[in-house]
Amino acid sequence: MTGPAEVRCTLMRGGTSKGAYFLADDLPADPAARDGLLLRVMGSPDPRQIDGLGGGHPLTSKVAVVSASDDPDADVDYLFLQVSVDRPEVTDRQNCGNILAGVGPFAVERGLVKAGGERTSVRIRMLNTGESAVATFPTPGGRVDYTGAAEISGVPGTAAAVVIEFPAGATPLLPTGNVRDTVAGVTVTLVDNGMPTVLVPAAALGATGYERPQDLEEDAALAERLRAIRLEAGRLMGLGDVTSATVPKLSLLAPPRADGAVTTRTFIPVRCHTSIGVLGAASVAAGLRLPGGVGEGIARLPGTGDRVRVEHPTGYLDIDTDVDPGSGDTPPAARRTAVVRTARKIFDGTVFPVPAAPATPSDHPLGGNDGPAPR
Repeated sequence: MTGPAEVRCTLMRGGTSKGAYFLADDLPADPAARDGLLLRVMGSPDPRQIDGLGGGHPLTSKVAVVSASDDPDADVDYLFLQVSVDRPEVTDRQNCGNILAGVGPFAVERGLVKAGGERTSVRIRMLNTGESAVATFPTPGGRVDYTGAAEISGVPGTAAAVVIEFPAGATPLLPTGNVRDTVAGVTVTLVDNGMPTVLVPAAALGATGYERPQDLEEDAALAERLRAIRLEAGRLMGLGDVTSATVPKLSLLAPPRADGAVTTRTFIPVRCHTSIGVLGAASVAAGLRLPGGVGEGIARLPGTGDRVRVEHPTGYLDIDTDVDPGSGDTPPAARRTAVVRTARKIFDGTVFPVPAAPATPSDHPLGGNDGPAPR
């Protein structure tokens, strides 16, 4: 056996995702050794992740690695890692705004940041992108309080609000400089407001945009068209070959069904999200505010204010976004983005990863793993 036989871990729900949170010092410094350990902690590769903490879905197979930051403008550094469910892969090529919701509370719980009175704000540097966020949440009596009245779609019950502010980043809002591009024969808007995202009119792919996620996942012809769009869009957005990457995300757009601005179905990248990621929604909201984007004629934007309600399969997500449309040589840019999420600590303790060198059938006292040896 190689690697630690046990490691301290906090399992948290962040937004509509669930993941394992670690202090960086508790994991191997070598990325390959770290990733190998995380695969064994989460129980990958296995569609059910039956032998680990993972829940058999990309939304429940996530990891946050947190450490004190040496950046004077940040309190902690946050590295997001997506652990594949059915493949032995761990990637840092994307960020996660839902898991981000738990980083501030985790930092206070683990002593990286001192609670600051009734509410605490934690400045977070997101190592995946180099961008920053500020998470504010209740800490009465110097302790994180997860209880509250905030509701978010996709999570039963209520919890304390975690308000996340995203300052304007350095990444171009329009990676190609165009408000519309033709990708694999489809007119799209390529936008990055924290998450590289391809906005696609659902009707352009023969979909309504109101389908159930599982029905979209089972459409082989749609899957092939989405794959072609994603691969070409990845190159256009400067991401290179994204064959084995989880970005860019693809969001199908349809007119709202309730009181939102737009209805979405988002692919991450193959599974259809049962809701929508925070940063993906931030990119959708910013993209809808761009004059000439593919959202025109589909979205119903509010007449006043910065709030955009993005509908998804299990409800909606409200994003506050202020976009400068640009003019002349000045490109469009997001001036402000903010969202309310919730988080909850599920457990904190010791996790025992699967041994790095599992026993072979010849080591088994009965000669195999499926029962007694043949007679």
